[in-house]
Amino acid sequence: MTNNIIRVIFVLSCILMGGLWPVTLASPDGDAGAAEDAVTAPILPWVLFGGAAGGGAGLFVLLVLRFVTQDLFERIAPGLISIVIGLLVGYALAEYVLLVFWEDPSTTVSLNLKTTLMLIFGFAGISLGLNRASSFESLVKAVHGGAVRPANLKLVDTSVLIDGRIAEVCSTGFVDGTLIIPRFIIKELQNIADSADALRRVRGRRGLDILKALQDSESKVIVEVVEDDPEQVKEVDGKLVELARQYNAKILTNDLNLNKVAQIDNIGVLNLNDLANALKPAVLPDEQMHVKIVKEGKEALQGVGYLDDGTMVVVDGGREYVGKQVAVLVTSVLQTSAGRMIFSKMQSVVT
Repeated sequence: MTNNIIRVIFVLSCILMGGLWPVTLASPDGDAGAAEDAVTAPILPWVLFGGAAGGGAGLFVLLVLRFVTQDLFERIAPGLISIVIGLLVGYALAEYVLLVFWEDPSTTVSLNLKTTLMLIFGFAGISLGLNRASSFESLVKAVHGGAVRPANLKLVDTSVLIDGRIAEVCSTGFVDGTLIIPRFIIKELQNIADSADALRRVRGRRGLDILKALQDSESKVIVEVVEDDPEQVKEVDGKLVELARQYNAKILTNDLNLNKVAQIDNIGVLNLNDLANALKPAVLPDEQMHVKIVKEGKEALQGVGYLDDGTMVVVDGGREYVGKQVAVLVTSVLQTSAGRMIFSKMQSVVT
């Protein structure tokens, strides 16, 4: 609505200025009485023509601007800014030289000096704008990235929102600071929520619900949605790593591959699976425990069961006891960022 009002005002202003130009040209001395006589004179058709021309020019400008997309503007903006700065510097330097070194320069000297300096600096601006645009954009990004941001920033990955445990962890106060949600992460969640696969739809909607819960006014963390999207990187994981580098932030994720990539680039990672594994009760070798065998293992005579927290228990000699509760003796524990596995050997059948 506001844009439409501005457009209407702009076109009306163009019509008004177009109508005033013939009057101004007819009375160059600026005499108001002469201007009124000029309007009642045969110049009136020229006033109407000027108004129509001004309105047409305004509409033409609006039409041209409609074809300037955001991507096109971002591409040409550095060049245009460089050219304008170059011309302004040339003009200002020429005025300074004339003021200091010539008390009463002739029109020819003034014109030649201004033209020469504007030509030099204008060319420099064009050259820099066309050949160093990427550097200009990098400078703008550096200035933007250098803005004061709160400390203790955490970039949130899609996997954490879908997992859902982050909401409970934040509610306990163990995670503080600011959670940054890039817009492309939200778009990825929306794409998952709109998937034709029922399971993916449920996961995507769960992620959106968790994000909404984190943004709740009673939440103990600050959630900031940012529009930054490194266009030079295509993969979502790469975009997160690049933003973490720019923001000097850590990445909050459950993705094992993203965890490894971020560590290679010396980016701090907070893995909820590592936190969950650290909070699990310790299981030591030679400790006896009960587990239900639910399926056969990959190796001969192996059976597989699970603890209440989802930890996989591989039972040597448990293949023939599928569906039964057995007593096992822990032989070793393998703990990784992807989870924990317990290796054991069969002792006896419980039920």
